[in-house]
Amino acid sequence: MIEQDFVCTDDFVSNGIVKWNSPSNIALVKYWGKKENQIPQNPSISFTLSKCHTSTSLEFKPKKNKDSNVIFEFEEEKNHPFGQKIKLFISSIDKYFKFLNNHDIYIRSKNNFPHSSGIASSASSMSALSSCLVDFEYLNSNKKNKSYYTNKKSFIARLGSGSASRSIEGPISLWGLSDSYQGSSDLYSINISKDVNKVFLSYQNSILIIDPGVKKISSSIGHKLINENPFSNTRFDIARNNISRLKDIFKSGNLDEFINLTESEALMIHSLMLSSNPYFILMKPNTLEVISRILEYRRETKSPISFTLDAGSNVHLLYPLSIKQTVQKFIKDDLLIFCKSNACIHDYLGKGAEKVL
Repeated sequence: MIEQDFVCTDDFVSNGIVKWNSPSNIALVKYWGKKENQIPQNPSISFTLSKCHTSTSLEFKPKKNKDSNVIFEFEEEKNHPFGQKIKLFISSIDKYFKFLNNHDIYIRSKNNFPHSSGIASSASSMSALSSCLVDFEYLNSNKKNKSYYTNKKSFIARLGSGSASRSIEGPISLWGLSDSYQGSSDLYSINISKDVNKVFLSYQNSILIIDPGVKKISSSIGHKLINENPFSNTRFDIARNNISRLKDIFKSGNLDEFINLTESEALMIHSLMLSSNPYFILMKPNTLEVISRILEYRRETKSPISFTLDAGSNVHLLYPLSIKQTVQKFIKDDLLIFCKSNACIHDYLGKGAEKVL
């Protein structure tokens, strides 16, 4: 599909409320670097999570005045700083939803994880918002092609936050054009859970909250800096190759190869931050301490646990469902001491965005 396919020319006026929950996700092959219009420099693959999600409702009413009005409320707080970003986003996508100009829109959003968790909520919030917008179009349109609307949800989410495109479906999503996957696109993500060894479909992800503070360097700035990084082209080639490698790993169920790939990807992204100009460091001392403890535990127990990192200081511990109890005991006994206020969220793979109302 091409961009023009997602333009909705329906010019209806309607009352209605829609509500969706959408989760966060954690990338295995990382997205770091983009072109204009939120097009990725390389494809990425992620696990869609389950517990950590944003719940968003949109109420549409015929507009009262000449200009449409967008009111945003986050966790019952009006005039939230994030509201201005949402309003600008709604304004920027009106060509894909002609009907938006006929309505006043009341947006209410909340996360089921605490603000202080340090978990980036852009993926869950933008995918929840896009799901609501596209669902309202679906309910008022004669077009009932569900695959089209699934792709459009991801397409719109991508415009708000690149990684949000991967939260629409689960448990495993690919965003970005790849020779390894038929139907892949830079414009939206696709579900790649078919032909995946069952060990991965029930994978666990424990999020160790190292530092809940606001990052000193945003991901948006990081994406811009990578384009001037002397290692950028090599990185993009490695990421494309890792997509192919991970596809084979998903089929075989080879956990040793999975561990090697995911950990290398995580460390490579942070090494690119260190080699940017200006350079920056998002890991904290306790990030490295936790990683060291994980590696030591794996050497001693031969347990197939691995880590990946988000664009921050948190550590995501990945492991099969079959060793859940022993790994979570290890976390409690050895790792929580390095987490802010002993904070850890035990999550697992999920299905993606879900309609509530």
